[in-house]
Amino acid sequence: MKTYLVTGAAGFIGANYIKYMIAKYDDVKIVVLDLLTYAGYLGTIDQDIDNDRCLFVRGDIRDCQLVNKLFAEYRFDVVVNFAAESHVDRSIENPQLFLETNILGTQNLLEAARNAWQTGRDAQGYPTYNKGVRYHQVSTDEVYGSLGETGYFTEETPLSPHSPYSASKTSADHIVCAYRDTFHLPVSITRCSNNYGPYQFPEKLIPLIINNILQGKQLPVYGEGTNVRDWLYVEDHCKAIDMVIRKGADGCIYNVGGHNERQNIQIVKTIIKTIHDIMAVNPEYRKLLKKQDRGADGQVDISWINDDLITYVKDRLGHDQRYGIDPTKIKNELGWYPETDFETGIVKTIRWNLDHHDWVEAVSGPDYQKYYEEMYAGR
Repeated sequence: MKTYLVTGAAGFIGANYIKYMIAKYDDVKIVVLDLLTYAGYLGTIDQDIDNDRCLFVRGDIRDCQLVNKLFAEYRFDVVVNFAAESHVDRSIENPQLFLETNILGTQNLLEAARNAWQTGRDAQGYPTYNKGVRYHQVSTDEVYGSLGETGYFTEETPLSPHSPYSASKTSADHIVCAYRDTFHLPVSITRCSNNYGPYQFPEKLIPLIINNILQGKQLPVYGEGTNVRDWLYVEDHCKAIDMVIRKGADGCIYNVGGHNERQNIQIVKTIIKTIHDIMAVNPEYRKLLKKQDRGADGQVDISWINDDLITYVKDRLGHDQRYGIDPTKIKNELGWYPETDFETGIVKTIRWNLDHHDWVEAVSGPDYQKYYEEMYAGR
């Protein structure tokens, strides 16, 4: 049995990853390390934590003493680092927090792994390590910067971050590569496009729009909504990470994309139409609407769920125009491909949010509401 340290697994992608791993494998034990900041919700994974195959430790990846203690106690074979401050808007408001967590936290994990796994030195003086260990860094396509109307990011695209968030993730990637080159630490990196799916915190575009419709609020869209993102269903991403850790070469970097490019305004309009259509066929979902006006037939009115809800707000500072991932390398070398097209994935995501509205309400407490008002009020 291999033992994994999975950091940030009470967050969106990390939570989906441990659910995927526990369901797929009987020979994996997972220790979750999460600080439970605003976007980390223990309720997302409480049913997965059985204190046998999955354990939870609340703590900070920057805490050297704690991280080293966990390595000594559990003798990890694999580290998967999801832990990060990840929302661009928040990085503009508080850049220092992103640098501290995403850069120094990553270095702390790498150093603990190097010290715990080193077995000696080879003839050239490089460290040698336990067989089969791997440190994996979960990164982002935002490290590449912005694209024009054509072309795609490849693993050879120069890194050119434009926000404090993407700069901190770029720095973390460089540190991972430095530990690979300097200490020959077995590492891998995946750089993914925008994820969507179950358990996503409602500050992100897709769950924010879904939640706002249910709340009867306006739908804020930056600028003219023409910014383009490549969308990747979260379970497909989890499968890619698993493949890279199990089959990828030491030191490898892979881009993971969904081949689902859409303008932000297209995403918003698709969500509006899909929610309207679902509620037209399934009236029981209308009870979730905060706006409970009734029509002549006695049913809750949904005619107001239309594009008139859209409101264009002042654009984000340094807003990248387009991201597009070329996943050819991971397809050719490991056989991974995105299985979920956007048309299927967005319906699954919307239905999940409707069917698990108690989860959405639990993570949309006063702190989130305060953040939302501060972020969009007056724009």
